[in-house]
Parts: sequence; C-alpha cells; structure tokens
Amino acid sequence: MTRKTRRLWLVLACVACLGTAAALILRAFSSDIVFFVTPSQVEASPPPADRTVKLGGMVVAGSVKREKHGETPVATFAVTDGQAAVTVQYEGILPDLFREGQSVVAIGTVKPPHGFVASEVLAKHDETYMPKEVAEALKKSGKWDPRFGPPPSAASWNNMTVQDASKSLSAPAAAN
Repeated sequence: MTRKTRRLWLVLACVACLGTAAALILRAFSSDIVFFVTPSQVEASPPPADRTVKLGGMVVAGSVKREKHGETPVATFAVTDGQAAVTVQYEGILPDLFREGQSVVAIGTVKPPHGFVASEVLAKHDETYMPKEVAEALKKSGKWDPRFGPPPSAASWNNMTVQDASKSLSAPAAAN
C-alpha cells in the first residue's frame, strides 16, 4: 500500500466515525425534544401516544375536580386556548399557584380514553406571568392582543375577539 492510499483510508475512516457519531447524537436528542402544543392543535392532529409534549393554555373555570385514588391525589381539569379544550388528568399534588382561569403548561402524553395524562404541571409564578407559548397561542387565535391589556378570563373566550377587546378598552377612555 502506498502512502497516498493509506492516507485516503485514514480520511475515509475518520469521516465514517464522525458521521456515525453525529447520527447517534442526533438520534439521542430527537427522543428528548418536547414540543409545545395547544388544545386546538391536539384536537386537529393528536401527537402519537408515546410522544411527550407540552400542552399549554388556560385552565377552564369550573373544570377542576380533585379525587383521591388510595393515598394519591388525582386532579382532572380542562385546558383551553379559546378554540378547543382538552381534559387533563394529573396524578400528584398540583402547584400552589395553580388556579382556574390562569395559564398553565402540562407536560405529558395524549391517551385517547383519558384525554391528556400529565406527568408534570407548571403554573405561573406571579399574576402578570404567562408562558410565552400560551401567550403566542392566544394571540394567534385572536383571543388576546397585549396592546389592549391583560389576557381575558377563560369564561369570556367563547365570544371574545381582538376587536371586542379594543372596543371595550376604548369606551372607558372616551368616557373620561
């Protein structure tokens, strides 16, 4: 074997090792990626049952039901983005700041008979906080425009539009 041939084999072996390493790294990362979805996206095209996703939206007022299965607390509640609602089942203690009508992100999987089964529930940390993904979903659905104040309550979403919000905020200003 000539020196040139050995060098060519060495370069080919290095490229093959580098390609294999890159493929293994990408495969490991792809199983750890968690996508954010809204209730309307889950309703339109549910993710695979084995895929972990983040479900974000507002907790529907009056939808929280708490039970105990043995010693374990189980909470069932609905999360909405103003266009669709998904029932979430969570086994464990909910965060202290979890409330109806507030934004929430639930991490878990879609299980058809149970709706969405959460392994973790994240709630806001003060009254002005809303997860970025939830705020973007509300803006995209036309249910909230940050120029017109805080997000609407979940109870008003069925008839709320950005135009309604601008009218209701300009009316008190005109009265002054």
